[in-house]
Amino acid sequence: MKKMIMTWLCLSLFSFCSCQKDLIEYEAGDVKVCIEEGDEWLHDFPLFLGIKKKNPPQIAIWIEDMNGNYISTIYASHKIATQSWQSAGGNRRKEALPHWCHSRGVRYEDGLYLPTQKEPLTDGISGATPRGSFDVKLRLTDKLKQFKIKIEINHSTDFNDYYPKSAKEGAANYSGGKEGSGQPAIIYSTDINLTSGQKSFEAVLIGHSTPDGSSGKINADLSTLTTALHIVKRITVNIQ
Repeated sequence: MKKMIMTWLCLSLFSFCSCQKDLIEYEAGDVKVCIEEGDEWLHDFPLFLGIKKKNPPQIAIWIEDMNGNYISTIYASHKIATQSWQSAGGNRRKEALPHWCHSRGVRYEDGLYLPTQKEPLTDGISGATPRGSFDVKLRLTDKLKQFKIKIEINHSTDFNDYYPKSAKEGAANYSGGKEGSGQPAIIYSTDINLTSGQKSFEAVLIGHSTPDGSSGKINADLSTLTTALHIVKRITVNIQ
C-alpha cells in the first residue's frame, strides 16, 4: 500500500538559506514548507577540551494521509539520514527523531528504525541543515489533495533540569546519556487541503517525542521543555 501511495508523489526538493531564496523558482501548485529560525536555532555542541561548536538542529519533514499513515519523507537532515554523528561513541541516536523513524516503519538489521551507514536515505531527500531559516519545495501530482505535513526537530545535548545528562537509562527522563538528545524532539503538524482554496497553513506544535526513542509515541505535555520550544519561530506551508 505504501508503494502505491508513493507513486502519487512527484517530489522536487530544494532546501536553502534565506540568502538563496531568489535562486529557486516556484510554479503554480508547488508546495513550499517555510521554517523560520528561532532564538535557539543554533546550539552549543561540546567537542573537546571545552571547545564548542554551534550546531543547527536535526530535522525531518514528511507527509502522512489524513488518518496518520506515513506516505513519504520530504526532507531529513544529513546526520540522521546517513548516521554521520560526531562524538556519538557508537550511539545510533535513536532518541534524535523517533516519531519520524517509527512513522516510516523501516526496521534495520540491528532492530532500530533509523537509517544506517550501510543503508542511508537517498541524497535527493537529505542534506545538511541550514544555519538559518530555510524553505523546502515540494511538487505533487494531481491525485493527492488532502494530507498532513509533519516536522520533527531536535538538538543534541540541550539538557535542562528535567532532562539532565546524568539521567540513568530506563528512567522516564533518560534521553541517550551525555552525548544524547537532552530535551526530546518536538513535533509540528498541519493539515493541508488543496481543494479548500486556502493558500497558507501554519503548523502547530503538537507535542514531543519519547525521550529515549523507544517508540514513536507523541506526548502532548510540553511543561518539561525549555529552550527546545524556541528552536523554531514559525513553520508555514504555502501553496503557490
